[in-house]
Amino acid sequence: MASWIPLAGLIVLVALVIAQLAVPSSRAWVWKVAAGLGTLELAALLYFGLVWAPPEAFMSDVGRILYVHVPHVWACLVAFTINVACAIAYLMKKSWRTDALAEASAEIGVYFGAIGVLMGSIWARPTWGVWWDWDPRLISTTVMLLAYVGYLAFRSFTEDPERRAAWSAAAAILGYVSLPIVWFSVRWWNSLHQVQSTGSTVDKPMRAVLYWGNVTFLTFLLAFIIKRYELARARQSSALELPPVQAPKTEVAV
Repeated sequence: MASWIPLAGLIVLVALVIAQLAVPSSRAWVWKVAAGLGTLELAALLYFGLVWAPPEAFMSDVGRILYVHVPHVWACLVAFTINVACAIAYLMKKSWRTDALAEASAEIGVYFGAIGVLMGSIWARPTWGVWWDWDPRLISTTVMLLAYVGYLAFRSFTEDPERRAAWSAAAAILGYVSLPIVWFSVRWWNSLHQVQSTGSTVDKPMRAVLYWGNVTFLTFLLAFIIKRYELARARQSSALELPPVQAPKTEVAV
């Protein structure tokens, strides 16, 4: 795989994000394009990861799970970063849109994080000999996911919309403290989990496939968050008796 291919995919993804944010008429179809593009990228990833990329030097073919495990965790961290950014934005200037986006990104982040941990467990079985170990990276990641599950549970059990938005924003900021702990856990403590790979520690073909995997699952992340955001806005409209949220329609000249 040429090194520019993941970069081209990233540029397309950024263009979709810009269209979603800046062009109202595009919001009816951006998620569809992202979902379709992600499906095609996933098909290519299966080929690149299973056939084209070389086996890992120490783990052989078992190491190929890297191309889906790491991108899921990256997508999770990006989603939680969106969540905390929306939480801060809401506390600075109350907006039901940012509250809805915070809810959507947290739920999708938990999904990607849970899949990432599951894949890590599958990877651990042939390499560590166990499905689970009380490793600092595994423990901190699990605590992080539980914190965001608690965030979502808190939102579900708090009936007053304004109180729910304000309190959950504060909870999101507190929960985000777990992210740097997850990131640096392999450096701060003696861990079975390897430290973060760099360009000098990963073969060039493997690095290109890993980047492609990141682009693939970030594309799915965009599609999922858009649809979950629309659901959150619809629930807000019902609870607050706001005008229904409808996707903009483009006029066609006859």
